[in-house]
Amino acid sequence: MVFGFGVCYNKSTTFAACTGTHRKVGTRLWQPNPDSASRLGGVLISNQVVAELLEQLRNGIWQDTDHLPPELELANRLNVSRTVVRDALSELERAGYIERVRGIGTVINRDVVNLARRMDQKFEFTQMIRARGMQPNSDDLRVSRHTADADAAQALNISLDTPVYYICRRVLADNTPVLFSTDIVPCSLFGTTRTDGIDFTRPIFNILDEACGIQVSSTITHLRAAMGDPAVRHALALQRDQALLELSETCYSRLCRPVLRCRTFYTDFFDFALVRKLV
Repeated sequence: MVFGFGVCYNKSTTFAACTGTHRKVGTRLWQPNPDSASRLGGVLISNQVVAELLEQLRNGIWQDTDHLPPELELANRLNVSRTVVRDALSELERAGYIERVRGIGTVINRDVVNLARRMDQKFEFTQMIRARGMQPNSDDLRVSRHTADADAAQALNISLDTPVYYICRRVLADNTPVLFSTDIVPCSLFGTTRTDGIDFTRPIFNILDEACGIQVSSTITHLRAAMGDPAVRHALALQRDQALLELSETCYSRLCRPVLRCRTFYTDFFDFALVRKLV
């Protein structure tokens, strides 16, 4: 039986939650530079507080507790306003790390905090491979120029005769094939940039940012169990009855325009988690 469902991933929130480092100054966890605080703005400061709180939940002073202190105490510890703390807690609650319950306080979902591979957030398969003590590498890279197929044309809101680049690659963990991906990008996004000098082994988001000046801020992802076509199965050296996880993604720029179509087949080497907020 084949099944599928969709996930919307927003880059702006999940990147901030993954970039924090532990900073402890005296009795306070973190103290922003007063001269830079106004330049950073409330949103960036709130993102930094999200990262700091996550770091402390995982490895710091709240790693063994099941509740966070009240907002005012957090604000004093972090040397930020209560409004910034409230915004940061809202972000953590939307991501499933905590729940704020009237009369009880801020409850920590320890299982969500400890998740290492969340599909509903930004994940990088190269880091996942390295986390298992293996070295990621790509081979069988093919970059070709064609007109868009029906799936890409619909996803990217372009016509079937629009020129696009197809970037196909196989990724291995050490010597074991673990995924096969196809990235489809309209040629027009590159403008006058010469593509023969681009290293297409690099992450496609980095290529779009540096070569096209486009930042991908969100994706809509559809997942389904799939067998894959014979070429993909051969490339991944699959057993006869071995299924794959197929991710079909449409990636959007900060102007909410579709700029990239990705189709990726993952083997059972990967183990993903998905946090679903129901209320």
